[in-house]
Formats: sequence, structure tokens, C-alpha cells
Amino acid sequence: MAAAAIFITCNSISFPGSGPFRRIRNGKSCFFRFNRIFVVSSHTSQKILKPNRRCRNGQSMSPYDSESDEDEEEEEEDVLTSDDESLDVRVSGQDGRRLKFQNATHIRRDSHHYSNAKSGHRWQTAEITQDWREKEARRSLAKDRFSHLAEELDLDERWFPLLDYLSTFGFKYSHFIQMYERHMPSLQINKSSVQERLEFLLSVGVKHKDIRKIILRQPQLLEYTVENNLKSHVSFLTSLGIPESRMGQIITATPSLFSYSVENSLKPTVTYLLEEVGIEKNDLAKVVQLSPQILVQRIDTSWTSRFNFLTRELGAPRDSIVKMVRKHPQLLHYSIEDGLLPRINFFRSIGMRNSEILKVLTSITQVFSLSLEGNLKPKYMYLVNELGNEVRSLTKYPMYLSLSLDQRIRPRHMFLVSLKRAPKGKFPLSSLIPTDESFCQQWAGTSLDKYLDFRQRLLLKELARKYERR
Repeated sequence: MAAAAIFITCNSISFPGSGPFRRIRNGKSCFFRFNRIFVVSSHTSQKILKPNRRCRNGQSMSPYDSESDEDEEEEEEDVLTSDDESLDVRVSGQDGRRLKFQNATHIRRDSHHYSNAKSGHRWQTAEITQDWREKEARRSLAKDRFSHLAEELDLDERWFPLLDYLSTFGFKYSHFIQMYERHMPSLQINKSSVQERLEFLLSVGVKHKDIRKIILRQPQLLEYTVENNLKSHVSFLTSLGIPESRMGQIITATPSLFSYSVENSLKPTVTYLLEEVGIEKNDLAKVVQLSPQILVQRIDTSWTSRFNFLTRELGAPRDSIVKMVRKHPQLLHYSIEDGLLPRINFFRSIGMRNSEILKVLTSITQVFSLSLEGNLKPKYMYLVNELGNEVRSLTKYPMYLSLSLDQRIRPRHMFLVSLKRAPKGKFPLSSLIPTDESFCQQWAGTSLDKYLDFRQRLLLKELARKYERR
């Protein structure tokens, strides 16, 4: 609606110092232009008519009389222009100064807020721009690094962030080729999902340097979700009594563990070990730590075949075989034809009877893991030729076969010989069993440092001799 214009002709009328109008002079007459609509009463406003109004000398004044020209001139000095350019409002001197102060305050406050907003906007814009530049730089670098690989494997660029992330764990060009050949979908997973899974593995004890080894052995691991797979398998291992300090080692040794169902595979395997094999529940955690692979093999087949073999070859009772498995569960992984039988035949070849072989194997079952040519045969030759012992001494000291020839057996023997403290005749195998400190106190009668120095010089001589043979 257009603003109404009302014209009032008068000799001299004064309105209050504020209002939505502007006075326009025209000679002796004047008129007021109203720029907004008002509802005007037909009665005269008492705020305008002041019957008790008096002049400065105490005489009554007409309610229609205006201020003197002097007052009018003083007031005209304080004329403020509103933000609305169509208004020109007349106020008193005191009110004008107050409004000036308020306006100045608002201006400073608004300027401050605007400055802060503008500064914050510039800071946020700069931060966004920096992030964008960094992302673009990483994207460009990844494109340069993996473009050739993408062409060879027909990979889309959207998988480059995953390759870039895996590179932080030491993955190289050849490793990605290997992953692709073993399980191609493992290179087509969202990077954030893979990051979540690997960070979980790190949190339960897997070492950063072992991540690459785990993924190369089991690339499907990148697809296993944390909530539905990884956590449930870790909880299962915890229920077996596996300590947190060993959790990462077990996962590193057997990453394929996560590909087996807890309910349908892992738990039935544990039940078989307890009820069929005869492993004590208290020994279960120890068995799993020694050989985590025992959880992911066909335990029924491997146990039955090896149990039957040892019973047939050595007449081993069930208790002895269970004891072997408890001490060295890797026994269930070794090949019968290439692992177990050749070592049993070696002991037979040096004159040991089946009962003696069984006693040695029950005490030191890890003998099955030792090399024939590089370990067992040299130790036997040293036992007979240098120490002057018979083969049957092994049944009394089977631990001799588990000791290092270069680090333990030869140094102690030759040290006692150098000190002229070695007994005549058979060398006592019991001197090889205790710790270095106990050996020096009980057998050598000298300081530990003297023995360690002797051993170090002996090892250097043996190393030089081997180097000359090459």
C-alpha cells in the first residue's frame, strides 16, 4: 500500500522530536509529509496539547504555541538522519548525543563481528584449500606411482588410495602382483574399511612390521569386518586362556584362523583335542601357543595317522604320545614319511633300541624338528669322538640333543680342557646342562667373564675356519 501524504496548513506547529514524518517549510505555511500509515484519532492528543505549559517567565502559554526560535535553532543542531533516507527525524540535544553514542557502539560491535567472521571465513577457506591441495597432491602422486600397475592388473584409479595406504606397511610392486594373483578382490576394497581392520589388528598386538607378512599370506583378511569376524575370533582365543601379550604372535603365525568359523570349525577342533586326543584343559593354552596351526588343521586325521604310526613303529603307549603332543604339538604337522620315520631310523642306525628311542622322543620331542645332516649327526659324532661317550648316554641325558654344538657343547668342553679341569675318560654330560654362571662356579672354578671371552674367541676361530673352507 502506498504511503499516504497528509498536508496540514498552519502558522506554527511543533511536533515531538521523533516521529515518522518530515517538516517542509513553504513561506509562512508549512506542511508535514507522513511516510508511514497511522490511525489518527478525531480527538486531540493530550500529549500534544499541554494546557499547563508555561513560558520561561512563568506566564501561561497557549497549548498550540511552539518553542521559541532560539530553542528551535538549538534543536536543529542535533538532527540525525535515519537509515531510512526518506526520514529526517528531529530529536533533543541530549537524546541526540545518546543516540550518537549508541550508534557508534553498534557500529564498533558490528565491525568487530564482521571482522571476526571475515577472518574466520578466510581461515576456514585457507584450511579447506590446503586440505584440498594435499588430497590432490596425494592423488596425483598415487596416480604416478600406480599407473603402470593399474595397466598391468586392470585396476581402476579409485583403488589407488588403498594401494597408497598399504605402501605404509612396506608393500611394493611385486607384493601387489602377488596379492592380485592370490585373491584379486583384496585390491578392490575401500581404503577406510581396510584401515579400520588393520588398526584393530595392531591394537590387539600385531606388530606393524608383520602386517605385510600377514596380508601376503592371507589377503582375504582385508575383507573380514571387525565386528562380525575379527573381534569374535580374538574373543575365542581369549576364552582358551591365551594372554594378551601373545595374541599378536598367534595371529601373525596363523592369519588363516580368521577364515574358519568359530562355531563350526574352531570350537569342534578344541573339543576334539580335549576329549579325543586327551589334552588337559590346563595345557590347552600352552599347546595353542606352541602351535597355533593346530586349530586350523584336520586334527582328527593328523592325530589318528600319527598315533597309529608311533604305536606301530615304537610300541608307544597312548600316554607317551599325548605327552609328545603336549610338549611339541608341531608333531601333528610333520610328514610321517619325510619327517618322523627318517629320524627314528637314524637313532636305530647308531644302535638305539625302540624303548631307548621312545624315551628320548618323549623327553625331547622337538628332535623331530632338527636337521639330520646339520644337527643330529654332527652332535652324535662329537659325542662319540670328542667327548668319549657311548650312544646310550643319550637316554640318560637326552637334552644333549637339544643343545647347540657351537654355542654350548664345544665351548664348555674345550674351556675345561684348557683349564685342565676336564675329567679323564668320558666327559660328563651333566656339565653341559646348567646355566653359564652355574657352569663356571661348579665346573670351571673361574669367572663368567673369562668363560664368555674364551667362547667368543673360539667362535671367531670356527667362523674363520669355515670361511677358509669356502
